[in-house]
Amino acid sequence: MTDIAARCIREQPRFKGIFKNKGKFERRVMLASPTMHNEEKTFIDKAFDEGFAGRNIARLEKEAAEYIGVKHAAALSSGTAAMHMAVKLAAERIYGSTASISVSGGLGKAGALHGKRVFCSDFASPTMADAILFEGGEPVFVDASDEDWSMDPEVLEIAFQRYPDVKLVMMNHAYGFPGQILRIKEICEAHGALLIEDASESLGAKVCGKQTGAFGDYGILSFGSDKIITGSVGGMLLTDDDYSAKKARSRASHSRVATPWSQHEELGEDCRMSDIVAGLILGQFQHLEEHIAKKRAIYERYQEELDGDIMYMNPVGEGTEPNYWMSCMTCESNIQFQETRSEREYTYTNQHGTASPMEIYDALEAFNVESSPVYKPMSMQPVFREFDQITLDGSKREYAEFDQDGFWVRCDVAKECFERGLCLPSDIKMTGEEQERIIEIVRSCFD
Repeated sequence: MTDIAARCIREQPRFKGIFKNKGKFERRVMLASPTMHNEEKTFIDKAFDEGFAGRNIARLEKEAAEYIGVKHAAALSSGTAAMHMAVKLAAERIYGSTASISVSGGLGKAGALHGKRVFCSDFASPTMADAILFEGGEPVFVDASDEDWSMDPEVLEIAFQRYPDVKLVMMNHAYGFPGQILRIKEICEAHGALLIEDASESLGAKVCGKQTGAFGDYGILSFGSDKIITGSVGGMLLTDDDYSAKKARSRASHSRVATPWSQHEELGEDCRMSDIVAGLILGQFQHLEEHIAKKRAIYERYQEELDGDIMYMNPVGEGTEPNYWMSCMTCESNIQFQETRSEREYTYTNQHGTASPMEIYDALEAFNVESSPVYKPMSMQPVFREFDQITLDGSKREYAEFDQDGFWVRCDVAKECFERGLCLPSDIKMTGEEQERIIEIVRSCFD
């Protein structure tokens, strides 16, 4: 946004008086930024002193496994690496290892999911779908539930009716608010399918008193720069399976065999977490509950001031305790907002009594506040549109008219969330006064 465009928004009558003479926030209010403490430096210094011997990694794996309630945690370079590792291990566990084949004078390997379908959440980041495709599989996108924005168990049942041969399911806990993991796990067990639980956004969240990440056959954590605790990068594979944990650590270290020389007897990767990153995460791990409490206070302040009037907050599922990583809203009004989005651009109309998500997004940006649209569903992404999507209406491939412009899907929760939703600033360094002004800006958009 240009300075001129931002000033034009700030000077609109509806925003008069919010900042008086200052015009906007002097310090940018972030969506979610890293918060450092004193302990990180101690662990990093120790890593240097010990020559990066891996003690931080070993301690982090032990503490994370104990905290989540699983037998094993394998520390990897990113949540994406952990997801890909989980997909590869799950596929090999279901379908067996793929044999190496010669290609173009080199050594290649068929994808572990070659030709197999996998059910995964539609309302999510592309990490799951990417991992499926990298392993030669075909994602089938399962719609979200309006009860929690995560995978809808009823839709998953419909998906199994259409594709009964599927043996792998991947679901996420959207924005740190747990989904219906118990029901999804029951459905997977009934169909003999493995479950990969993406808890990358929900570290510290619980379902019936049990930590997310502990329900699936494999769990995923992420410590990316915007997560509730961060090492700037980093991820973790969680599992109770002894073989999978051992295999993950070996494969992430180039599959090097324990010999005095460099011995490699199968293909490997270089995606083990560094000792410095592990030190950063260890230092913050001790403050996880403090971070959750601050995130919850932010969510509850938004809910008290805005929810049910001009917006609804992301819902809390029954029996769940979110970590409140990201406070999100959906625009609500008796007057329907007018907004149009193409693949890369958007337009909207200012209307009294209502506001569109991108109108609020622009207004916040004009006042030096970072926000973000919610996930664009994977089924709407150009790169994934050829794959099937399952909603309460059934499979989109069942409708011959789907490729026509006039096709109308009655049930598509993920699409509706995208069209109405916005992630609000959820940074734990945001002050109460700053959040109150942000709330004023949001309210003023509807005026």
